[in-house]
Amino acid sequence: MRFQDLLAYKKSFELGMDIYTMTKVFPSEEKYSLTDQIRRSSRSVSANIAEASRKRRYDKHFISKLTDSDAENAETQVWLEYASACNYINKVDFETLTAKSIEVGKLLNYMMNNKEKFL
Repeated sequence: MRFQDLLAYKKSFELGMDIYTMTKVFPSEEKYSLTDQIRRSSRSVSANIAEASRKRRYDKHFISKLTDSDAENAETQVWLEYASACNYINKVDFETLTAKSIEVGKLLNYMMNNKEKFL
């Protein structure tokens, strides 16, 4: 199976692209802080899923990379909270992106809890 076929990958990639588009309008003074951080963490989610798929022969490595992905997903949620608190995104966008992130987290946890389906 290609990692691009995994639902968690597809959803996390979509979220990363949504965040990339959203951050294009962030203030320039945030370029090397909030903008950079939220883009990096959101992209790391799908990158770690790809790495996990390549390590699926070794269940502990597989789980470790999925755990890294889940941690990056949680970090993304924190940066979304900052973006909302700084009024860089509206409430609807915050709730929509957070809901997508929560969905990705559920998919990651499903993969970790049902690793035998993915190894």
